[in-house]
Amino acid sequence: MHTVAMSLARFVRTTNPYAVDAAITVFVLVAVSLPFVFPRPGGTPGLLAYLLTAGTAIPLIWRRRVPFTVLVVVALATIAGKAVDAPGQPLAYGGLVALYTVAAIGGRRQRWGALAATFPGVAAGVAFNTNRMSEYFYTFLVFFTAYVLGRLSHARQERATVLEDRALRAEREREFEADRAAAGERARIAREMHDVLSHAVSLMIVQAEAGPVAVRTAPHRAEAAFDAIAAAGRDAMVQLRGMLGLLRSEAGPRGPQPTLAQLPPLIDGVPVASLRVTGEPRAVSADVELAAYRIVQEALTNAVKHAAASKVDVDLDWSPDALTITVSDDGVGTGGPGGGHGLVGIRERATACGGTARTGPGVGGRGFTVEARLPFPA
Repeated sequence: MHTVAMSLARFVRTTNPYAVDAAITVFVLVAVSLPFVFPRPGGTPGLLAYLLTAGTAIPLIWRRRVPFTVLVVVALATIAGKAVDAPGQPLAYGGLVALYTVAAIGGRRQRWGALAATFPGVAAGVAFNTNRMSEYFYTFLVFFTAYVLGRLSHARQERATVLEDRALRAEREREFEADRAAAGERARIAREMHDVLSHAVSLMIVQAEAGPVAVRTAPHRAEAAFDAIAAAGRDAMVQLRGMLGLLRSEAGPRGPQPTLAQLPPLIDGVPVASLRVTGEPRAVSADVELAAYRIVQEALTNAVKHAAASKVDVDLDWSPDALTITVSDDGVGTGGPGGGHGLVGIRERATACGGTARTGPGVGGRGFTVEARLPFPA
């Protein structure tokens, strides 16, 4: 029985509301017409009695559009039908449906007006009928129940609306978070591609420019320069393939990111660079390792490409609470075109790890220094 009721309620919710109203109107009209089809012994109801009785059902077709007006019309038709002694049913079906509708979808004033109009009308109808106390009690109870059911339907509809709005807001928040995550991922990939390409292209340019000079003065060094160009190009292609693969398939596994163990090969690829490590190295998070590698890579790129440095010193200072990276050169600074994006990327990477980064002229105003401090989590 409960399953049948649930199915019926689901059918009513998913059906066109005006089709439901038409069906209710027909049902009530058929119910109130039965006494005219099968009249009681002793008399045949007249046409006026039937018209007044039909007036308690037909207005229900407009119950959603003008609920209070429909209730007033149905109540007046019911009272008038009692006055002409029209045969009726034990329950005023039209009045019950009209009162339920006002309670469910009417405003505050309409509801109070419905209560003020219905119960005096009910009292008048009972007075025209039997005028017995038991019928007063029964009829008032039935109409009060219809009103309460209408208010419960209104509360359920309001709750469904609130839940729907909440779900819509949650969906919008999820879309916003997804868009923000996508923007962050695009920014991260842009930084990665900038670091990879800037470093590789800078090395290839430097080695290519030194190649002709080495061919004339030291042929054995020319071969090393060309080998360095090829190695830088291959490394850039490998990293670019990994990032492009990530873009093609977001759900696919990511390739391994650079770590601190790969810093010596990176620095060895820059002929003018040297590495010095102080303190006791320790295990750090993958974010710190990647940030440290990219900061050194970008600083080397700036020194070679923009500062035209002949010497670059990379210092890694391991303290108990942080890793301090210092990259200093003897060049002319990084004020050339393209240097600004790399320095911004250095600061962003340090900040993302909870650290700080400082860039500026070296000691005595000579050269350029990049210093980044990456703290260890407590």
